[in-house]
Amino acid sequence: MDAAQYPFGKMHYLFRKADHARWHRMESKRHILRSQLGFNDITPSRPKACIGCAHYHGVAYGYSREARSTLTCGFHPYGWHSENACPDWCS
Repeated sequence: MDAAQYPFGKMHYLFRKADHARWHRMESKRHILRSQLGFNDITPSRPKACIGCAHYHGVAYGYSREARSTLTCGFHPYGWHSENACPDWCS
């Protein structure tokens, strides 16, 4: 894009750069705080049968919190809920 066509390009770039630096600084502070408060000891939300599985997806879909649901994997959308091992498990 030419400077004559978009005269505020440099200013826009500088604002985005400053915004990214601010975001990175806050994320670094959050990371330090979480490590100090023991957030690393939280149990994972992944079902026990899905640990180490290549088919695990684990992404929540939906437009609102109330309607959001997690897709665990393509074979078992809500996770494997039996006591025995998942027949579709793949490392």
